[in-house]
Amino acid sequence: MDEYYWPARNVAEYAYCPRLFYMMEVEGIHLANADTEKGNAVHKRVDKPSHESNGNGAADQVDINRPKVARSLVLTSEKYHLTATLDLAEIQGQTAVPVEYRKGRPQYATMSPPPDDPGESDDPPLAAASPWPTDRVQLGLQALLLEDAGYRVTRGVIYYAAEKRRLDVEIDDALRQEALSTLDAARNCSTGPRPPPLVHDSRCLRCSLQPICLPDEVAFAQKQDQSPRRIWPLRDDAIHLVAQQEGTRIGVRGQCLRVTDREGQLAREIPLSSMESLAIVGNVQLSTQALGVLADQEIPVAYMTSAGRLVAMIDPLDSVSALVRTSQVRRFDDPAAVLELSRVLIAAKITNQRTILMRNRSDLSSNVASDLMDLARKSMEAKKPDELRGFEGQAAAIYFGNFGPIFKESFAREFDTNGRQRRPPPDPVNCVLSFGYTMLTHECVSALRLARLEPTIGAFHVCRPGRPALALDLMEPFRPLVADSVAISSFNRGELVEGHFSKTAAGCAMTDSGRKAFFGAWGRRMDTEITHPVYGYRLSYRRMVMLHARMIAAWLVGDVDTLSFLTTR
Repeated sequence: MDEYYWPARNVAEYAYCPRLFYMMEVEGIHLANADTEKGNAVHKRVDKPSHESNGNGAADQVDINRPKVARSLVLTSEKYHLTATLDLAEIQGQTAVPVEYRKGRPQYATMSPPPDDPGESDDPPLAAASPWPTDRVQLGLQALLLEDAGYRVTRGVIYYAAEKRRLDVEIDDALRQEALSTLDAARNCSTGPRPPPLVHDSRCLRCSLQPICLPDEVAFAQKQDQSPRRIWPLRDDAIHLVAQQEGTRIGVRGQCLRVTDREGQLAREIPLSSMESLAIVGNVQLSTQALGVLADQEIPVAYMTSAGRLVAMIDPLDSVSALVRTSQVRRFDDPAAVLELSRVLIAAKITNQRTILMRNRSDLSSNVASDLMDLARKSMEAKKPDELRGFEGQAAAIYFGNFGPIFKESFAREFDTNGRQRRPPPDPVNCVLSFGYTMLTHECVSALRLARLEPTIGAFHVCRPGRPALALDLMEPFRPLVADSVAISSFNRGELVEGHFSKTAAGCAMTDSGRKAFFGAWGRRMDTEITHPVYGYRLSYRRMVMLHARMIAAWLVGDVDTLSFLTTR
């Protein structure tokens, strides 16, 4: 017997969008946006639980004939296996009136004046306010719970805070049947696969789960009908803070993050609402209070060494989709699926490596470009993972063998002598490349977490303890476009010079001023907007990484059949 009690709020979402209901109720995915935060603020004012009166106050004697108001009234029904917390219920004797608070406005429909209206030809149509279907269903479910508790319910109220308007809703058999039908449909939906998205629907524009659902992108991949709208993100001005000066302290006061220097002087104050990530490099102190607030605001924190090695990441305990995680494990146990994803990733990477060389080497041999194009084609046709790794290795040898002349003479000479080396990097170019790849790993881990994916379970890269294999997979197409491009522009524009590096027996490392110059170039690159080759809209590189992580999740659960990754010309 099903002992689960369905939350009325989530069931009502089925009337809005079955896919939204499935993601919230079955997968447990919840995201906040401006609308949900406004709604929370409205409910915070009204959702103060009522207390039983002792019957001795003067107010009780004066208001004895007025309805009793119960706030945050929790009701559960074994008959319907339904539960809800009512915002407010007005109770008088055995009669109850549920009152639901909504932050927005009611639905408006136009109606013509009466036929016998003498001014009919001159007057515009009238506007009639009515509840939204989701709100009606939720009120109907609340009425069922109250009736099951022994109350008589003939009407309900929906209060729309944006207009301070109360709408009376008749609780009749039709509404009860609508609520029960929605409950049955939601139950049936929960036992099946994830429903398909709405197609170019206006409801998607304000949906909090749109960045995870990706309705237009999924519909486009399934039907190839209409080009996706660029509806995510609404804003792209979030702050990604990097703290790397030794002795810096980071704390919190109110709703702001406070950064102070080693003398205790305030260096910067940042509203938490504007932050999206924090990276700590070297000996920087973060208070436990600030860490707790960052976790509460779902802002990830990355700890890195001064040499650029990612030591740890602190991720908030966000909602995890069981569907996405189980699909990830199952699909990556299938060698065919692993090879399919790996081929697309590596082909895109080699294509972008070719693009970088052609952009920055006017003297590039035509044989180099054609060889890389041939390897990208072979990668898409690889029959085994080891064969694919062979093509990737050949492409890397060609790419880095022609990479040095892109830079100014002194840096180019050192890189040509050493080639690509990581542990430790022996020269400035290798140092910046390694640092850039570490930063890109951090970006990819954060993007995968937001997509509800497990970064340590990958496809192309072997899974090892502490290794973010899927993040390394995801970053492959972005290595040339982001990390390598930052290195090229930083050196050739003079942002990074010899004085920004120190060489020891442990290798080459950036100084504090060198890292500061690097992070400036990195931030500009990640904020650069590019056009998606398939969807046609523009996103920053940072958002593009997030989009690709979410499309991998959509592919894993079966929303889309094929994947394509960013390539530029």
